[in-house]
Amino acid sequence: MRYAMKITFLGAAHEVTGSCTLIEVGDKKGIVDCGMEQGKDIFVNQKLPVDPSAIDFVLVTHAHIDHSGNLPLLYKNGFRGSVYATSATCSLLDIMLRDCAHIQMSDAEWKSRKAERRGEPPVQPLYDLDDVDGLLKLLRPCEYGSMVQINNAVTVRFTDVGHLLGSAAIEAWLHEGECEKKIVFSGDIGNLDQPILCDPKHIADADYLLIESTYGDRNHEGDRPDYIATLAHYIQRTLDRGGNVVIPAFAVGRTQEMLYFIRAIKERGLVHGHDDFPVYIDSPLAIEATGIFLQCDTTYVDEEMTALIRAGKNPIFFPGLHTAVSQAESKAINEDKTPKVIISASGMCDAGRIRHHLKHNLWRPECLVLFVGYQAVGTLGRALHDGAKSVKLFGEEINVQAEISWLPGVSGHADKDGLIAWLKGFSKKPDMVFVNHGDPDACESFTACLKNELGYNAFAPYSGTSFDLAEGEFIRITEGKPVSPEKKGYTERSSSPMYRELVAAAEALLAAVKKCEGRPNKLLRSYIDKIRNLSDYIKK
Repeated sequence: MRYAMKITFLGAAHEVTGSCTLIEVGDKKGIVDCGMEQGKDIFVNQKLPVDPSAIDFVLVTHAHIDHSGNLPLLYKNGFRGSVYATSATCSLLDIMLRDCAHIQMSDAEWKSRKAERRGEPPVQPLYDLDDVDGLLKLLRPCEYGSMVQINNAVTVRFTDVGHLLGSAAIEAWLHEGECEKKIVFSGDIGNLDQPILCDPKHIADADYLLIESTYGDRNHEGDRPDYIATLAHYIQRTLDRGGNVVIPAFAVGRTQEMLYFIRAIKERGLVHGHDDFPVYIDSPLAIEATGIFLQCDTTYVDEEMTALIRAGKNPIFFPGLHTAVSQAESKAINEDKTPKVIISASGMCDAGRIRHHLKHNLWRPECLVLFVGYQAVGTLGRALHDGAKSVKLFGEEINVQAEISWLPGVSGHADKDGLIAWLKGFSKKPDMVFVNHGDPDACESFTACLKNELGYNAFAPYSGTSFDLAEGEFIRITEGKPVSPEKKGYTERSSSPMYRELVAAAEALLAAVKKCEGRPNKLLRSYIDKIRNLSDYIKK
């Protein structure tokens, strides 16, 4: 008898964002993660092959937008099932999806103003706050270690993998007729010995495993550094020369880690001559997330943070800490000339308030831009990390005179050795290991390592590949379809805010030119010469 039990890979297949996997067991359908693609788009993702209204449940490994950002869109398109995630993940989804909706709505508003000038219909956001509110009502909080029966075909358990507050690998027992199979979804596996979070927990067994490969082709450099001492050194050196320490940091996770380190630095008096040096969190989302970190159950944090809490200490608060919520408060940070530490999002500098701080500090040799996380190819952060001599911000060419450095080893992801160590925690090798959530090189390299060096039956699927879990055989194997050149142009995802600002400025120039009729020829000639000079400059 042939049983209906299959898995279809949709997102984060030879890519590092947009995680989404479809599970079908009998007449039950569910997806694991529903992430938004971010950054560089390499391959075309297949559309969900079933109507969203037919999806019975969603399992979420953690709250990062590349794993959860399309959940409100799923709701908008008809999904009304239940969404299962850890309690901490549910709390973070409440703020992160609202923030994401605000971004979608703001971007749509900007595009609509342009469309109106062209006589075109307004642009609709990907989703709005009503969609987020609807989705949030479907959340079903779970706790680590508890067996959760989704329906008569699926039972799951969430296991801490130390990547983000509430992050989990998901064990799923699938039942159809007399057939039972167990599949594990790793989600993003955390790094060892990180502040606040526990180390990844091991899982005993699985028939099938889906494992990430973000760092599948490399290890973190060197031994684990003394984060606190190293950060103190950077702060001391920068404040001594009268500069600001600018830290681009993801609002959820990395910001809280930096606060944890700085609290320890101040408590131990590791920075001298700058008593109570000011530290600014300039990210409304980061401020909200910090509140969730402080309010969560201690089962979600490590022993060191638990001990601080039980001793009556706030692990991520200290004298001199300031928050900036409004735009006016954000602007005031750079108007104040006191040397300071500025922590702002986004972590890769592609959007958000961090770009304003870079504009005000990159040209100052006394300042430091300190990266504390991965910088994807094609981002402003990666350009600075790789030694760019100048960058454009808000239409201005900014010479990079500030010191550019990074805090080594601070990563929310396990490296290659860490992934292998976690994989070896299984009592026996799974029948098949599917490798996803990695750039093509990392994904293929890790798959080859598992197959050729460690003896695993491993495969790296492209979007659209389907596998029969009951029979243990592929139903369909797809090849990666590169994103067409026309799709790599001016889109919401691939165009930067600065490019959009440049286009808007050009349109404003054209509007001004059209009002010049009737002006003296001599003046018109001067305009022509200036515009042509500008055009020639841009072409270079």
